[in-house]
Amino acid sequence: MRMDLSEKTGPYDSPVFRIAGDRGFIIELGQGIDPKVNIRVRAMARFLEKESPEGVREIIPTYRSILVNHDPVKIRPEQLRALVKGFDPGRSPVDEGSRKIVEIPVCYGGDLGPDMENVRFSSGLSEDEVIRLHTGTEYLIYMVGFTPGFPFLGGLDKKLATPRLKTPRMSVPRGSVGIANNQTGIYPIASPGGWQIIGRTPLRLFAPERKNPFLYRAGDWIKFVPVSRQAFDHLEKAEENS
Repeated sequence: MRMDLSEKTGPYDSPVFRIAGDRGFIIELGQGIDPKVNIRVRAMARFLEKESPEGVREIIPTYRSILVNHDPVKIRPEQLRALVKGFDPGRSPVDEGSRKIVEIPVCYGGDLGPDMENVRFSSGLSEDEVIRLHTGTEYLIYMVGFTPGFPFLGGLDKKLATPRLKTPRMSVPRGSVGIANNQTGIYPIASPGGWQIIGRTPLRLFAPERKNPFLYRAGDWIKFVPVSRQAFDHLEKAEENS
């Protein structure tokens, strides 16, 4: 169940608050996939993590909003709303100049990229051109979700935009790199999915046994690096033995 706590506002106006069940408190900070809105989201998330009031269990940033999972006995939505109202962006700035870039090696095409032909047909580009465009930019991680460690990335070249598969696969292999409309992302674990798969990384993006199970977080940047099949096999073996 969701219940509005204020009237809806524009993309850069005051936050909109919503109730999501008995433990969810949503803070909406704008509309759509917008870097400026996402900077506000990350700054707010950093502020909430720093304040860390008793009863807050988890803070989950998304494209344009934040979900605060809380214990309703220890902290009420009205208290969370008052806390957010006191947010000062200057206290929790997001430094875009010192961004963290995570390089992800990817072997493109062939059996590791079974939908490369679909992307080529949709874009009218050669495989080499698809790879060049896909690896030619750094992608902001707007949010992480869907499965543990799945990064939703912004900045895909418009020429590579390709619709999702009409029929999703029951299982997409771990490490698969895909395109869905104007987005690109990586499957950290084997799972169902309908993205167009153009390659695969040998890296383990989600390893629950590690002290830090993830290689990145929302606000980091990803840079795809093309590698040969031989290099992929070598890196995959090293990952399995690590």
